[in-house]
Amino acid sequence: MSTRVLEVVDYDPNWKKTFETERALLTKAIGINAVKIEHIGSTSVIGLAAKPVIDILIEVTNLKELDTANENLKALGYKIKGENGISGRRYYQKGGNQRTHHIHAFQTNDLHLDRHRAFKEYLIAHPTIATEYAAIKKQAVSKSGNINVYMVLKNDFIQKHEKLALQWFGN
Repeated sequence: MSTRVLEVVDYDPNWKKTFETERALLTKAIGINAVKIEHIGSTSVIGLAAKPVIDILIEVTNLKELDTANENLKALGYKIKGENGISGRRYYQKGGNQRTHHIHAFQTNDLHLDRHRAFKEYLIAHPTIATEYAAIKKQAVSKSGNINVYMVLKNDFIQKHEKLALQWFGN
């Protein structure tokens, strides 16, 4: 098994198109249970450097019904990861070791939906904070190349700005 190459690259305008293509496939695979399928994460913020992985947020009316779509998602190349550490989430990865897509799915009214949406909109509305975030991510990846170390190094920034984003988003 090859080791995962961790990289943070400059913004790629094709990320939006890649998401739109995937959204169409996911809409068909999940059906009417999918209330909303959104592009989130750093690849959704124009101009922001990111790991080249498309993060997708799916709001569903029912998680158990989403679980019945697992075979459809597998057929699209997704690995089913269950809650993967976050209660009430369904998490999926695509692209094998060199991931291309992550799906974070939550049932309507789950607070994690607001958390993801707020952070994205906050970064879009605050370009200097987005630039700071990009610098932290590039520094974190250059220090280790290890996903766990990378996550730890950017965690303080995310914790601080997620709180601010939720306050800002609520107004």
